[in-house]
Amino acid sequence: MRFDLTDLRLFLLVLETGSITHGAALANMSLPSASARLRGMEELIGLPLLERRARGVELTPAGDTLAHHARLVLAQMEQMRGELGEYSKGFKAHVRLWVNTVAMTEFLPKALAPFLAARPNIDVDLKERPSTDIVKAVSLGTADIGIISTTADHGSLQLFAFATDRLVLVAPRGDPLVKQKRIAFQHTAGRQFVGLSVGNPLQNYLDEHAMRAGNPLSFRVRVRTLEAICHMVASGVGLAIVPETAARRCRRSMAIQSVRLSDPWATRQLAICTRDADALPQYARELLEHLSAAGA
Repeated sequence: MRFDLTDLRLFLLVLETGSITHGAALANMSLPSASARLRGMEELIGLPLLERRARGVELTPAGDTLAHHARLVLAQMEQMRGELGEYSKGFKAHVRLWVNTVAMTEFLPKALAPFLAARPNIDVDLKERPSTDIVKAVSLGTADIGIISTTADHGSLQLFAFATDRLVLVAPRGDPLVKQKRIAFQHTAGRQFVGLSVGNPLQNYLDEHAMRAGNPLSFRVRVRTLEAICHMVASGVGLAIVPETAARRCRRSMAIQSVRLSDPWATRQLAICTRDADALPQYARELLEHLSAAGA
């Protein structure tokens, strides 16, 4: 029984996306070519690897076993390339880094930029995902390193401190709600909000806690960025809940004020996670160590 590395990469991309079509696109293959490769793998072992369903694909027991070994093989190949690449100036290493919304927008750019600038031979495959999805990806080997909120169940992953994320209420300058030093979320009852796009991980987190508090958010509009939210708030469209770092940045040029929320869920610790730091390729360990130091 023999699979080539292209087969294994395709198989894992299909799992990552949940779709043969999307997996083929990421592998730069046509759909017929990718489907033929997957069928060939199944014929080779004599068992189905995937269950094809209307909404995507799911692993069979045989597929789950193959996925486990495929990740080990590709991780080992990547580590070998990294170690051998030290002897080759043309080598390009790739680190798969998945992070949540707040890390992506507020903390990571400043921390990651100097690392990449000093290491032109390292590329980072960066994706924004909810913390729960990041834990799953790192646990399965789809991502090398993640940055998550520690409120997420991280299982057996190793955690390294990264940053403190404080959420604040943002209102137009002069609004009575922001005259206090702290405010409980329940005191915003009856007010309308500006939010992030549907499906945004941070917005999902806020919506969940608003529902738990019995005070679901009522949106006048949803936008894509924190800066756009603050522009809307400054114009009197509604209130918003954003990271304190974003509010502080936008306050310099916009007529807004902010106040910290007193609710426990409004202060989150962000952590770097990985399966086994010692088992990471050298360049991935360097990134983990850099991010941990930069966020400390």
